[in-house]
Formats: sequence, C-alpha cells, structure tokens
Amino acid sequence: MVKTVVSEGLMLKKAGPEEVKGIARVCSEGWRATYGYLEDDTYVNGVIEDYYNEDRILKEVTEFSESWHGYFVAKENGEVVGAIGGGTISEQTGEIFVFYMDPNKRNKGIGTKLLNYYTNYQKNLGIKEQWLSAQKDNEKGIPFYEAKGFVKQSEKRSEGSEKHLSIRYMREI
Repeated sequence: MVKTVVSEGLMLKKAGPEEVKGIARVCSEGWRATYGYLEDDTYVNGVIEDYYNEDRILKEVTEFSESWHGYFVAKENGEVVGAIGGGTISEQTGEIFVFYMDPNKRNKGIGTKLLNYYTNYQKNLGIKEQWLSAQKDNEKGIPFYEAKGFVKQSEKRSEGSEKHLSIRYMREI
C-alpha cells in the first residue's frame, strides 16, 4: 500500500481516476513547455494527443503491472501540479517513463519532493537503479536530473525518429 504524504500544503499520492484531468493537463502543458521550442506544433500536438489524452491516462491510473506502476501526483490546494510514472524494467531496475510539472510550479521544490516520493516507492520494491530517458537539448529536465544524481550513460536515436536523440540516464538508489 502506498501512503499519501501531506506536508506544507502539498499532497503526494498514487493517482486514481479523480486525478486524470489534472494529469492530462500537467503532462500536456509540461510537454509543451519542455519541447515546444525544440519541435514544430504538429509534432508537439501529436504527442500530446497520443500520450496525454484522458482515456489513455484513465487506463494508466487503473491498470498496474510490474512494468507500469501507474502515476503518482503532487497536488496543491486540490489541484494536480506534478505527475510522475514509471515501472520496473528488470528485477532491481526501475524506470521513470514520464515526469512533468505544471510550468507555473517549477523551481519551487515540488518536483524534488515528487521524485523523492516515487523513488521511495521504487526502493520499497527492491529497486537499486533508476533509469530515465531525456531528449537531447531538454534544458528543463536534464539539469534537474543531473542535480539529482542521474548520470548520462548513452545517447541513441529515439524509436521511429531520424531527428530525435535520446539520452539515457541512471542513478543508484
């Protein structure tokens, strides 16, 4: 069972159906703020439509497996301001697949608290390494991840793309 944490007006919890709209909003706005300057509108809108639509997110907050632990959220005054999701990619290896903040709530320590909350969840599953991918030139995410101890492991072309370079990061937890 995942404990909800409430501290200084911030609630950290495993997301349920009641957070779907907030997750869709935060991930869509976060994606646009993170990649909007790197990509054309058609590409950005397509990714948002594919990955951050409410139907998909509802499925992802209600269906769980070893490879997908669901979404975890930070809520402030009842509103979702951050969302993170991941899973297990091997017995002691976890992955963060998605992590976005409301662009207006960045640099307030909320992302750090949400990352720590999810990391503690993974540690309790016996995870020893945490991995993630970030698009090269992601000026918002990469400095944050590196400040949290993630170390660049490799670069590769993103699946199905000639243009996008993905950087793989890992940290021991």
